[in-house]
Amino acid sequence: MLATLAAALLASAAPQTSPAETAPAPEAAHDWSALAVADVEAAYAETKANHPGMFDSVNPAFPQLLETARSEALALARRASTPGGFAASLARFTAVLNDGHAGAYDVLPDRHEPPVRWPGFVAAWRGDAMYVHRAREGGPPAGSRIESCDGRPVTDLVRTNVFDWRSGVGVPGDWWSSARRVFVDDGNPFVALPQTCRFVKGRAAQDRALAWSPLPGDYQQWRNAAINGDLLPIGLAERAQGINWIAMPDFSPDEAGVAAYQTLFADIEAKAGALRRGRAVVLDLRHNNGGSSLWSRRIAELLWGKPAVEAARREASAKTRVLWRPTPGNLAEVRRFGDLIRAQGDAATAAIVDAFVPMFEAAVARGDTWLEEPDAPELPGQSTGDAVPLLTVPVYVVVPGQCASACLDAIDVFKLFPSTRLIGAPSSADSTYMEVRSPELPSGMARAIIPMKVYVDRPRGNGVFYEPDIVMRDFDWSTGNFLKRIEEDLAQR
Repeated sequence: MLATLAAALLASAAPQTSPAETAPAPEAAHDWSALAVADVEAAYAETKANHPGMFDSVNPAFPQLLETARSEALALARRASTPGGFAASLARFTAVLNDGHAGAYDVLPDRHEPPVRWPGFVAAWRGDAMYVHRAREGGPPAGSRIESCDGRPVTDLVRTNVFDWRSGVGVPGDWWSSARRVFVDDGNPFVALPQTCRFVKGRAAQDRALAWSPLPGDYQQWRNAAINGDLLPIGLAERAQGINWIAMPDFSPDEAGVAAYQTLFADIEAKAGALRRGRAVVLDLRHNNGGSSLWSRRIAELLWGKPAVEAARREASAKTRVLWRPTPGNLAEVRRFGDLIRAQGDAATAAIVDAFVPMFEAAVARGDTWLEEPDAPELPGQSTGDAVPLLTVPVYVVVPGQCASACLDAIDVFKLFPSTRLIGAPSSADSTYMEVRSPELPSGMARAIIPMKVYVDRPRGNGVFYEPDIVMRDFDWSTGNFLKRIEEDLAQR
């Protein structure tokens, strides 16, 4: 089955981003413990009532896992006395579920956000070790390996101080993107910050006391350089003779981003011949946190040809079924999909979604446990044309460690074609629970993360991630350095 409805429209990794504040909190003093307890209980109730895992025969342990998440989060919530404790309680709920598409996250107003601190350097995880990516003057040498802190191996510290509060401990890509957070103080009162660390460069090792201080103004730029490198705008550019670079840093574009994608589509269509005669095409997913898979699918269709993409997807997902949890809460979100997809310029898919809504309404009215997504109707001209791929030159997909959800969906499609190679870091992973919504919790300062459907026999299994064909262990993740490595690889072909 080809699952087209909504196309992972809202499946971005919600805990990794912070939605805009929707309702100002009252200025009266807060009982952070009471707020945390109420929000944990509400997130638990929302999840229990709506999450497909509650009835998933493939995952019978989920109901007990949810109970454990509630229990551990409540234990912290009862001890919370600060905004940081409030946020940590919700983070623990998410970490126990260990799925970027489930849990809860805070959206604290700026006035309640704990001041974030750093020890004067930005760390980067590369492969199996932590390094200093960049440090202010007088700090540890850039490129030095961080061996241990306070007598503990740094890997142990990352497990407790980072992955006790977020999902992904068993996913290499999440270490590439998140392990560096062990050297960020976000106000979590339940974490003991490292005080002294051992730095090793060459044969020299030195122990340094860490001096924690407020983040500087250029911290974000340093952090982004360590994780993703430079940020390119959505678009197409020839960055070396015959090497055409397509940047897709965002699958949840705002109005300007939507316009940029429309321009990109037109550019690819206009230059299709040159792209297919070139030396290589680079599909750059750096900075991408997911969103809608419609954007990447459209690019694939323009490059390889729509018949070829449809045929490859149909073959890969022949056994795949999509089951939705038809609940009143999920129905309210599904009703919005048609308009959202129409705003992205895909009237054909929006019409399919519009036809799906009455089916969902009927399933809710009957109290059904599942609603199986029907096969998409064949659209006029959909099966016409040669299914032989039009693009045969080498394709390189630049993959960052945080690539999950619709970013993974993009790789799923790009990797259907044998000329595609991955370069960068291991990707993140996701479960088979998809299509999230984020209902507000009672405090007004947090949201739950509720997936609404489950894939059965999806080609990429639960928790499966992609390993790169070319691992970029370099500290330099700039466009220029990627281009250099790609040219080296092309020379060896």
